[in-house]
Order: sequence, then structure tokens, then C-alpha cells
Amino acid sequence: MATAPHHRAGPLTTFAHLFLLLSQNIAALLLLPLVIASAVLTLIWVGLPFVILTGHLLRTLAESQRRTIGHLHHQPPIPSGYRPLPTTGINRRASTIITDPATWKDLLWLITGTVNILIITTPATLLTHGTYQTLHALGLPPGDNGLYGTNIPHNLTEQLLLLIPATLLTTLGITLLNPAIRLYTAFNRLLLQPSEKARLTARVAHLATSRANTIDTQASEIRRIERDLHDGAQARLVALGMHLGMAEQIVEHDPATARTMLTEARETTRTALIELRDLVRGIHPPVLVERGLHGAVHALALTHHLPITVTIDLPGRPADPVESAAYFAIAELLTNTAKHADATHAWVHVNHGRDRLVITATDNGHGGADAAPGSGLSGIRRRIDAFDGTMNITSPPGGPTIVTLEIPCALSSPKTSPSSEKD
Repeated sequence: MATAPHHRAGPLTTFAHLFLLLSQNIAALLLLPLVIASAVLTLIWVGLPFVILTGHLLRTLAESQRRTIGHLHHQPPIPSGYRPLPTTGINRRASTIITDPATWKDLLWLITGTVNILIITTPATLLTHGTYQTLHALGLPPGDNGLYGTNIPHNLTEQLLLLIPATLLTTLGITLLNPAIRLYTAFNRLLLQPSEKARLTARVAHLATSRANTIDTQASEIRRIERDLHDGAQARLVALGMHLGMAEQIVEHDPATARTMLTEARETTRTALIELRDLVRGIHPPVLVERGLHGAVHALALTHHLPITVTIDLPGRPADPVESAAYFAIAELLTNTAKHADATHAWVHVNHGRDRLVITATDNGHGGADAAPGSGLSGIRRRIDAFDGTMNITSPPGGPTIVTLEIPCALSSPKTSPSSEKD
């Protein structure tokens, strides 16, 4: 969650991440000859498939490095900024990989793998040597042949003398650990982050895509409203007019039948009003206008057959379009949970921090949620794309499912008082 505090990782977690980073850099050194070979083979056509293969391997390895560095500092992964690859054509795919500036930055990272390994292993080597020398000074393990087979302490004084450099080495290794991590992170962020031009290009492409999705969504919504009006309220009103016209013709010579028709007309009016209210509620729920996101989400949870725990911490209200998008996104998430997750409980948490509205929906269902095209989750992504929002899904098989939405926005002063929410 964006607003959660960044806790410092424990020693074991830090060493696990460092070991993973070291493994990735060793894999990078092993990949380097393949990349060189594929570059040489591009002189003939047969090398193009190898360029595509090694390009995918390089991107996968660099992306894993970006994610690991993010996990190490409890931050989002380093952005990549790759150009999208064409789906067909070997020449086009290979050309896109070769001409992509992000590929050349990945290659630079690949070549500097030795530097990365040196940064990581320096404090680790000092700690290992200091620990080994400490054990040797204490006479462990029994029957030791001496420090690296050269120095065998014969008395307590010599053992204590060995503890001095051992302590210094261990202290130096611990002291250099955090600076080495900071140096490694800064160096690799410099290598793996996209250039400003690439970021702007990706930003423009994202905005163009989100704009197209917004236009499509709005057009679909307008068509839905037109269809609902045509098939619902409009049909009711046409029937109402026919009933009133027939009642007007027979009211003088058959008042009983006319009275029956007027009763049917009144019922048709009531049904049409209900349908219009439902249509308006689908566009912008009245409870959202009256009580804001806090009251609307609580009201939504009360009407669900699934037990839902709602916690909302908002010092104000977002803009109306953002508030509406957040409400309908939460409604869709809960609907998906009820229909597909086989869950027995769901949780919704909403808060605001760093100028972002953060929504987390969790359930204890069987997991496996996927934002495939045409699914409800993909619709949510398109909805919040209009506000430059993001959606992250964690849904391993067996659950739980955690969906986090982040929408950039500022909050205004509350439009409803706490007393009004109790009514």
C-alpha cells in the first residue's frame, strides 16, 4: 500500500535479497557471451531469431533485478520503459529490440556485472573472513590446521591477538554493508532507469491509450443508458400514454374499465419512476452525493450478502469524478468476489496519502483472479486509467486475493458532517 510506512528489512531478508542480486549478476555474466554471439550472427539473417531470444532473456533478467531492488527498499520496482514489441515479423521484432534505448541500457548493466558483484561481495567477504578468523581464534572447529593453513595459535595470548583483526574485519564488513547497498542501488538505478526521453515517450503512449479507453468507455456507457431508456422508461411512458388515451375515449360510456386502465397507468408510472431511479443510481448514486465515499461504501457493504469489513480513513473528499470512479471500482470488486471467489469474508480499506487515493480490497477466496481482456478487473483498470490510476493484483492459487488501486487526487474539505452520516 502506498501509504504504509517503509519498514527496514531484517538482516536475513537483506542478505536474501543480496544473494538474489548476486545470483542475477552472475546470470548476467553468463548471458553476456550469448548476447555477443547473437550480435555477431546478426551479420547474417540467421542471427535475428537469436537476437529476439537473447533480448527476451536480457529483459527478463533486468526486470527481475529492478523488482529485487524495489523489494530490498520496500519501494515500487524500477520502471523499465521498453518499447512494445510487434506481435509478428522477425525483422520487426529484432529491429525494435536493437533500436530500443532501454535495450542498450540493459546491455550496459550486463557489461558492468563484474562491478556489481564486487560491490556486493566486498562487505560479504569481510564478514566471512572476520567470522572465520574469530572461530579460528576460539579454537573452532577442533583440530583446525591454522588460519588458512598458516597461523596456528599456541596459547591464549595468540588467540586473543587473532581476535583483534577478526573484530576489525567483522566491524568493517557490517559498517560497509549499508553503504554498499546504497551504492549498488544508486549505480543500478542509474543503469536500469529509462532516460527522460523514454519516460516521456512511455508517458505519452500511456496517456494516448488511457484516453482511447476512456472514450470507448464513455461511448459504451452512453449506449447503455440509451438502451436502458429505450427498453425501460421510454417503453413504460409509451404504454402510459396509450392507457391514458384509451381511458379518455371510454371514460364516459364505460367508467369502470376507464378506472381500471387509470389504475394500470398509475402502476406503469410507478414502475417507470423506479427504472429511472435505478438508471440514475447507476450513473451517480444519490448516497454518493449525500454522504460521500465513506457512507456510499458502507451502504454498499450492508446490501451485500457477503460479510464485508470496511475501514475508511479520509480527511476530506476527492473530486466528484474520482469519487464516482472509486465507488464503482469497489462495487465491481465486491461483485467479482461474490460471483467468482467462493469467499466467506471480504475487506475494503480506503485511505489517502502522498496525494493518492489508495483502495485495497481483500478476500479469503480461492484466488486466481486475472485482469484478462473483457473481465471485470480489466474494466476497473480502464476506468481508473482515465485518472492515471494503477491497479496491482496479488491472487495466488488458494488465495487470498488482494487488489490495490491507487488514484492520484487531492482531497477537499468534507462535504458532510459526521452527524449527517448517522442519519
